[in-house]
Amino acid sequence: MEEKANRPNVLLLLNDDMGFSDIGCYGGEVDTPHLNRLAAGGLRFSQFYNTARCSPSRASLLTGLHPHQTGIGVLTYDMGPEGYPGDLNRDCVTMAEVLKESGYRTYMSGKWHIANSLEQPSDSWPMQRGFDQFYGTIIGAGSYYDPNTLTRGNENIEHEPSEDPDFYYTDAISDQAAAYIREHAERHPGTPFFEYVAYTAPHWPLHAKDEDIAKYRGRFDAGWDRLREERLRRLVDDGLLDPSWQLTDRDPTQPAWEDAEHKEWLLRCMEVYAAQIDRMDQGIGRILQALEETGQLENTVILFLSDNGACAEDIPTHVSPRELEETLKIAKTHTRAGEPVVFGNDPSLMPGPESTYQSYGAAWANLSNTPFRLYKHWVHEGGIATPLLIHWPAGIRSKGDIRHVPGQLPDILATVVELTGAAYPSEYNNRPVLPLEGESLAPFFERDGERTKPLFWEHEGNAAVRAGRWKLVRRYPGDWELFDMEKDRTELHDLAVQHPEQVKELKALYEEWAARCRVLPREQVLELMKKQQATPAFWEEEDQDR
Repeated sequence: MEEKANRPNVLLLLNDDMGFSDIGCYGGEVDTPHLNRLAAGGLRFSQFYNTARCSPSRASLLTGLHPHQTGIGVLTYDMGPEGYPGDLNRDCVTMAEVLKESGYRTYMSGKWHIANSLEQPSDSWPMQRGFDQFYGTIIGAGSYYDPNTLTRGNENIEHEPSEDPDFYYTDAISDQAAAYIREHAERHPGTPFFEYVAYTAPHWPLHAKDEDIAKYRGRFDAGWDRLREERLRRLVDDGLLDPSWQLTDRDPTQPAWEDAEHKEWLLRCMEVYAAQIDRMDQGIGRILQALEETGQLENTVILFLSDNGACAEDIPTHVSPRELEETLKIAKTHTRAGEPVVFGNDPSLMPGPESTYQSYGAAWANLSNTPFRLYKHWVHEGGIATPLLIHWPAGIRSKGDIRHVPGQLPDILATVVELTGAAYPSEYNNRPVLPLEGESLAPFFERDGERTKPLFWEHEGNAAVRAGRWKLVRRYPGDWELFDMEKDRTELHDLAVQHPEQVKELKALYEEWAARCRVLPREQVLELMKKQQATPAFWEEEDQDR
C-alpha cells in the first residue's frame, strides 16, 4: 500500500477503576509527574466519558462502537443473544485491525478482558484481532504479584512471575511497552506504530510496593470529607469545573471521617490505592523516556484515560477463594511462596502484600470521584466521568489548555482514524462491519466547541442520554431523572417534573438508540441469567444493596 509521510504513532494508555479526580492534573493528591507533564504539554478534557465498566469500555474504546454492538453488553460472561455473549464479535473491527491495514505495526501490553475464552486462544484474543505482539492478561483482575492468564502472544506464561521475586504486574506492563517502542525503532524505522497499554492499576486487589506505600503515609490523614472539599477547590481553580457546581453529599452509607472506625486500616487502604497509581505513573515515565530516546515523542499521539469511575465494591471476608481461582480466574489461593492468601476487607489485616486481597471501599471511592455521584456500574457522573489527556507536540499547538466539549469512548477511534489517515472499512475479511459511532475530537484541538451528536449509555439497566445541556439518567430500577449539565453537572437538582416534554424527547432518543445498538431491557437479561442459573459474583451482590 502507498505510504503516507509523517503519519503519527499512536500510544493509547488506559488505566482501570480510577476516579475522575485522583491524578495530580485533575485535582488529586497522588503524585503523577509524568501524566502532569502530558497535561501541561497537551490538552485536558473536562467532560469525557467511559461506559462505567471494564469490559464494555475496552470494547467501545477499541472499536469505535457502543459496547452492546461488539458483543460485550456486560462482562465476559454469556448473558444472552447478540450484544450479550461477552465475547468480541466480528461485526466490529479493532483499532489495531484498522491501523494494521493502513501499514502500522501494532503492539499491546496489559489487560485484554474482552474475550470469554480465558485459557485457550480464540477469535477474540489480541493476536487474532490485529496485534502483531501481545503481552498481558486475558482476564479482568487478579494478583499484581502472580496474575492469572498471563500470556505472551497466544502462549500462557503464568510460570514467569514465580521465577522472578521482584515481579509486579504494573512494572511488567510498562517495561514491555517501553521495550516494544525501542524494538520497533530498531527493526521498523520509518514505519508508524500503534501501541495499546492497558493497566490493571488501581483495580483491586490492593497490592503495592512497600516503598510506594510509604510515600503516602500521612497524605490522606485529613479524611475523605475534607479531602473532597479540597479536591473540588483545586478542580475549580484549575478551570476544570464550573464554580457554581455544588459538591455532592458524602455517600449516605458511609460515616463522617471523624466517626469512622479502624482509621489506621482505612488510611492504609487509600495509601495503597495511591501507591498503585504512582507506580503506574512511574512506568509511564519509562515509556515516555523510550519515545524520547528513539526520537519518536514529537510525532506520537498519546491518549490517557480510565475505563470507568472509581469502584465502591467491597470484598467480603466470606468470599470463596476456590470460586475466585477456579471459576472467575481472578485470584490464586496461595502466594508464590506457598502462603495462603487471605481474602476480604478485614481491618485486622493491612493491605499491600501478596498474601492479601482487599479493596478500598465506598468512602474512598467517593473521594476518587469528587465531586460526582455514584461509582463504577452506574451512569451518573461518578460512574462515567474520566480524565482524558491528549498530547501530540507535532500536531497540537495549544499547551496546557482545557477542552469542555463532551465526548465518549467511540470518539477515540474516530479521532485516530482522522489523525492517521487510516480508512475505516465497511467490511473486513469479507464480513460487513458496523459503521463508526464516534465523532472525531480533532476539530477541538485548536479551540473548544460544541458537540452535535448525543451521548448514550446503558449498563445493567442503568441508562442515560445526553444531548446538549440536558442529561436524562436512570439508576435501575428507579425512575428517570433530568439534569441541566450546564448549571448542575453534579446532578443534585432533578428537573424531570418541571420539564416533562424534555424527558419525553430524550427518552425517545434513548429508546431508538437502544433498539439500534442491541441493548436488551434489563428484565430480559435477568430472566436469561435466571434460566442459565447464573450466580452473581460478590461485586454484583454488593451492588444490589447500594
